[in-house]
Amino acid sequence: MSDLSPEEQWRVEHARMHAKHRGHEAMHAEMVLILIATLVVAQLLLVQWKQRHPRSYNMVTLFQMWVVPLYFTVKLHWWRFLVIWILFSAVTAFVTFRATRKPLVQTTPRLVYKWFLLIYKISYATGIVGYMAVMFTLFGLNLLFKIKPEDAMDFGISLLFYGLYYGVLERDFAEMCADYMASTIGFYSESGMPTKHLSDSVCAVCGQQIFVDVSEEGIIENTYRLSCNHVFHEFCIRGWCIVGKKQTCPYCKEKVDLKRMFSNPWERPHVMYGQLLDWLRYLVAWQPVIIGVVQGINYILGLE
Repeated sequence: MSDLSPEEQWRVEHARMHAKHRGHEAMHAEMVLILIATLVVAQLLLVQWKQRHPRSYNMVTLFQMWVVPLYFTVKLHWWRFLVIWILFSAVTAFVTFRATRKPLVQTTPRLVYKWFLLIYKISYATGIVGYMAVMFTLFGLNLLFKIKPEDAMDFGISLLFYGLYYGVLERDFAEMCADYMASTIGFYSESGMPTKHLSDSVCAVCGQQIFVDVSEEGIIENTYRLSCNHVFHEFCIRGWCIVGKKQTCPYCKEKVDLKRMFSNPWERPHVMYGQLLDWLRYLVAWQPVIIGVVQGINYILGLE
């Protein structure tokens, strides 16, 4: 075996695996049926849980999204991912702690949205670079730079995973922080009417005064009016919509047209991007759990 090339070694191992499992077709078919049945039942249970108790579902999913990669990171010795994960977790834990304090410090909303918007932009750029690296490798452009296809593909897939994973994670944390902060300020309530009346000179996201008129050009930021006629700081409403994943007015909950607010199509909270994030949450948070259940069933039934 030591005299064979890596490709030839792989072929030999593949042939050995087929020889080992020859004659076990019935067992394999049973295992496939168990896998399909478990996936269907798990999907139905998750959908019902999400519809009936969305708050607990989102919290458990967020926790698993945050913790599950840590297990594989330590097991597979992905130390670079572990360092980035620790740094992200430390800063995010501090920001989340500030967002959930009562009374809320006036500078906290801006701090929260600045941090999550920064991570959003970094993850967006990382994902785009990773996607371009994968496409360049598929078209063979990596050969122009004398880079091996497997190295270029590994680089692209790694960046793509980093961008999508931290993009999903920061948006989920930002949504939770946005709900806490807005409820604390009093101009927003997840269910029912707000506890405070909103005047035309106050931003419902941060609770601070608005000094720039909608028709004026601001030095630092502009003032934006939604279709429901409520006005907000531009940075606040962009953070609420982009980072906090809200598609409604922070005060009256009226669904508003957000497409004209953003020039970048990636920033628009559209259905396809939401479906991609839901798929990634399911893949990272729940797929390892489902595979573990399938392996447990196979072990109980004596299937190998």
